[in-house]
Amino acid sequence: MGGMKLSPVAAAAIACLLLHAPLPAQAQAADAPGALREITVSTPRGEVAPFNVPGSVDRVDGNEMRDSRLQVNLSEGLGAVPGLQVQNRLNYAQDLQLSIRGFGARSTFGVRGVRLYVDGIPATLPDGQGQTSNIDIGSLDRVEVLRGPFSALYGNSSGGVVQAFTASGEGAPKLSYSLAGGSFGTWRQSLQLSGAQGAVDYLLDASRFHTDGWREHSAAQRDIANGKLGIALDNGDKLTLIMNSVRIDAQDPLGLTADQYRLAPRNAPLATQYDTRKTVAQTQAGLIYERRIDATQGLRLMIYGGERTTTQYQSIPPSAQLNPLHAGGVIDLKRQYSGLDLRWTAALQLADRPLDVVAGLGYDNLREKRRGYENYLGPVANPILGVQGRLRRNELNTVWNLDPYAQASWRFADRWTLEAGVRRSSVHFDSQDRYIIGANRDDSGSARYSRTLPVASLRYQATPDLALYGSVGRGFETPTLNELSYRANGASGLNFALRPSVNDSVEVGAKARLAGGLLTAALFQTRTRDEIVTDTNVGGRATFQNAGRTKRNGFELGWQHETANHWRTQVAYTWLDATYRDAFCSPSPCAAANTVAAGNRIPGIARQSLFASLGWVPPEGWRTGVEMRALGRIQANDVNTATASGYAVAAIYAGYLKKWERWEFNAFARIDNLFDRRYVGSVIVNEGNGRYYEPAPGRNWTAGVSGAYRF
Repeated sequence: MGGMKLSPVAAAAIACLLLHAPLPAQAQAADAPGALREITVSTPRGEVAPFNVPGSVDRVDGNEMRDSRLQVNLSEGLGAVPGLQVQNRLNYAQDLQLSIRGFGARSTFGVRGVRLYVDGIPATLPDGQGQTSNIDIGSLDRVEVLRGPFSALYGNSSGGVVQAFTASGEGAPKLSYSLAGGSFGTWRQSLQLSGAQGAVDYLLDASRFHTDGWREHSAAQRDIANGKLGIALDNGDKLTLIMNSVRIDAQDPLGLTADQYRLAPRNAPLATQYDTRKTVAQTQAGLIYERRIDATQGLRLMIYGGERTTTQYQSIPPSAQLNPLHAGGVIDLKRQYSGLDLRWTAALQLADRPLDVVAGLGYDNLREKRRGYENYLGPVANPILGVQGRLRRNELNTVWNLDPYAQASWRFADRWTLEAGVRRSSVHFDSQDRYIIGANRDDSGSARYSRTLPVASLRYQATPDLALYGSVGRGFETPTLNELSYRANGASGLNFALRPSVNDSVEVGAKARLAGGLLTAALFQTRTRDEIVTDTNVGGRATFQNAGRTKRNGFELGWQHETANHWRTQVAYTWLDATYRDAFCSPSPCAAANTVAAGNRIPGIARQSLFASLGWVPPEGWRTGVEMRALGRIQANDVNTATASGYAVAAIYAGYLKKWERWEFNAFARIDNLFDRRYVGSVIVNEGNGRYYEPAPGRNWTAGVSGAYRF
């Protein structure tokens, strides 16, 4: 399996899971033998059943995200989504490494290339950089993952779309408390109040997470508060207020070289020396107003605003900062962001056949104050490291986009549906340099990137339980502010020579309801020109360039089933061949050792991945299950000279759920990496010092208990 080796025991376990043939974790549980619970996913044109979407989309319910899990990272509960690769760095200073069909794999921190939304509010900023740290798993209703051509309708950097939705309060007031702990001094506790009375529903959730960390210098603490208030107005309209706040204090253990990983994977010598760390504080709020104009038309307005401050201490040597053009080793960011989305929907007729139409306008704005400081005090020969020194960078950056879009779905025959959409995405960058001292000249500048993004699909309902579809679309991805920050030749000024990458995608797929389960399959190809890739990545400073053309060929297979007696099976398999079609050099200038040959694999992407689980999950009583995750080997750099080996790991869990009268009690215990495998959890793509590897922990345990009372 392209570097992924499975033991006979693991292979037999997979065969057992497949033969058991039980489904839809994300989607369907059996209401009756052989019946699937009807659910929907959110699209620009409204709520649609996943079976009726002409593309690859999965929904994972919040209860499943929480079931027998620590409830801290999205990586815990999204394994059953094909095409989605989520690597938990166990480094809370850098967020998850999340990619969809290879988009986002090159990110060395945060999430890029994939659009993220929390309750409709973009967690991806206008420049394409996003983060998952404010997603509160304890109050989730669901997570939806969209892949393929129709992702382009979400605009810039939408190689895929991940949306998280907070649950709405319902019924009498309910007070819940949850506590979980595990290996490496890890614990989480949360408190939640929810309910509904009359025209008002509400949910308030607060949680604290702490870990001492598996590696040296990897301790972290995160506090999240999340709230949702819904008000149904007398005229049938609805207002929804969303509030979210997160605070993170995390040490950064950094990556390791191959030798360091082999000899002492838990050590973090450079991180300890420089006291690398990151502090984040973010608060945001949003308001959604939904109005029904008449029986066929509706309006939806969403407005939001927030602020995020970040301070990060890096491991850049003081000697490198002697260069008068260097921006220092401490990053200080203050970001204020806001936006709106206005959307009109209509259910019309065309040639006496149903026609659903949506048209809208999206606007997002980012105002960033960026400062850089030296990360030392005193002389370079004998510095005090890990402290804030002299100012070395000061600029005001703004990014905004204005995107009109439209989409229509026409069922022109009983079994045929044609769907098409278009978005005109325009992203504007402006930078005002406020640090003009000596050799640091005025590096102000601006750039504008625009692209029309069309998509189309054709769906055929062959039988009531079999649907076939094909879709095509064009997307684009601008450089982020971080990718524009530096020039590869060491010169000052922003790298506005970077061009956006443009991708053309095609997908064909099938969805079948079989024996009470759902089987999905998709074959796809994406061709990209002007792919944005790393040029240099040394001392915490990365520069980027355009690398010509790339190609991603892939296949996804998903199988989910749940029997009437509560046996649940989930299987997700992905094959992805992602390669460069043109040769280039990284870094410049060219030499034999740094030439990336045409045909090289794109780093950060596993060619094959597999998730399989089998669980007995009755609504009450004892519950138990096993999970297996396998990932093929991953290239760590563009020249393909550094590789992280493939691996397969297993987990086992058990729990007990009891409900009586107004009380609900839940307890669980689980063991991850059951066979204590040693493997690399994620890689830092193209790390210039060869510190590519972020090791994963060995065998570890988690246990938790929760209780709830409905008044």
